[in-house]
Amino acid sequence: MLWAAVSVVALGFLIALEIAARRYGVPGPITVQAREVIFAPQSGTVLYASMALMMVVLTWRQRFIAVGAAIGIDLVFWLVRWAVGAEMMFGTGALWVTLACAVIALTRRTGRERALLLKGVGLALLLVAGRKTGYTWLLLTTKTRPTVLDQYVATADQALGNPSWVAGRIVEATGTVGFRVLEFVYIQLAVMAVVVALYQLRHVAAERRFPGHHLVRTFLVIGLLGPGIYMIFPVVGPIFAYGADGGQWAVADLWPDTPPPVGTPQPMLFDEDTPRNCMPSLHTAWATAIFVHSRKGPRALRWAGTFWLIATLGATLGFGYHYGADIVAGVVFTLTIETALRSQARGWDRPGIRLVAYGAAVFAVLLVSYRYLSMEMAGHPWVFGPLVVLAMASVVYGYVRTTKLWERQAASVSLPEPRREPQPELV
Repeated sequence: MLWAAVSVVALGFLIALEIAARRYGVPGPITVQAREVIFAPQSGTVLYASMALMMVVLTWRQRFIAVGAAIGIDLVFWLVRWAVGAEMMFGTGALWVTLACAVIALTRRTGRERALLLKGVGLALLLVAGRKTGYTWLLLTTKTRPTVLDQYVATADQALGNPSWVAGRIVEATGTVGFRVLEFVYIQLAVMAVVVALYQLRHVAAERRFPGHHLVRTFLVIGLLGPGIYMIFPVVGPIFAYGADGGQWAVADLWPDTPPPVGTPQPMLFDEDTPRNCMPSLHTAWATAIFVHSRKGPRALRWAGTFWLIATLGATLGFGYHYGADIVAGVVFTLTIETALRSQARGWDRPGIRLVAYGAAVFAVLLVSYRYLSMEMAGHPWVFGPLVVLAMASVVYGYVRTTKLWERQAASVSLPEPRREPQPELV
């Protein structure tokens, strides 16, 4: 029933976004996804990664058949597109195989096997739909939010030492190699997420059930809620508001060489093409989720999760896409969502409720402070800078403490009761 409810809510949300996008004369997420059944998809990597998630419910023989069918279909489409001069991109085969598994589940499976296969297909399609939804959300931010609040965030960022300007100069100093490494990590964030998710879901086929909580759930909720904050707090980022990429809309061409001057901030008009997708930093949020979920994996996975988090932070700041304030908000945002999802999976208790309420309150206070106390933050950086970092650290500490408490409780429940030796009878 939970999966059915989630599916209904997701479908309704997609329909609402489709209608909203149509009002601005552009196709919505449903139309874009439907086109990819025939036409070249936007990202073949995401479609194959989604199919890989779906295959956790299949046997090894079925997995080989699915991969072979996907590659074969892609080769046929590749030849046809090449012959007619159409846009070239792989991934259509993976989408076809995923949809075929849905048909097989409905027509050839029954009972628990049908439910499990439909869950796998739903997981794959939710990941794909989440990406399409994100694109539509970003489009809506450009159309419905003509003004941005970058001046407020840049002023508040003075309390943190303008980390985007510092990181931008560091990335420039590393040259082409450093730039390419960070670019790869930034672009392929979803691939690393799938790697972690596949490790967490590796026993699904054998156990015939999904674990109570895994990374994909966190990823989807972050992608669902995050763009809604964009509508409340529209920000385009340093490279646009204070850099050459902003063109005539930028305050000045300052990033990353010259920190922005401290003045009275005000909302500023911006173009209708640049997404207002900075507050909070969802790349930081997703990288934080990857880091958290990789902690229970083998050493190689833990190291990879750590590297992806550090490199993502370097890319988001060093490419001028985010301010330091966005990063802090992204970490708090993720840990609050992660706590809520873990609590929902294991059963709500007082520590979970308390941490979710506290994380939400800290997140709200951060946004309010960036908007209404930015001048005070810039004027007293040695006071507000440590306070902002301390607020984030308190949520991190609360999350670590709460999850360790849950682990101890789970271990005490799973321990077998001590065996009692029979006592000799008294005669």
